[in-house]
Amino acid sequence: MTKVEKDFGLTRQVTEADMNAIARAHSVYGIHLVRLSPTLDSIHVEYDASRLTEFALESALVRCGIPLQRKEAAVGHHG
Repeated sequence: MTKVEKDFGLTRQVTEADMNAIARAHSVYGIHLVRLSPTLDSIHVEYDASRLTEFALESALVRCGIPLQRKEAAVGHHG
């Protein structure tokens, strides 16, 4: 198991439907934790990178209905 933590911004204020979507994300194979930030504008995700790629993780969260803010600037960055 390769535990990875990642934060995602949200595109809007959290609704009741978003809370349900966050709860659904816990049933995705490889996701260990999805936690809403205290400011309610982002989520913190802990997942198994040997089970999910970052792309697969984002796709799964979106399929669950979580309004993720895509971070295009970080894509392709080679530090």
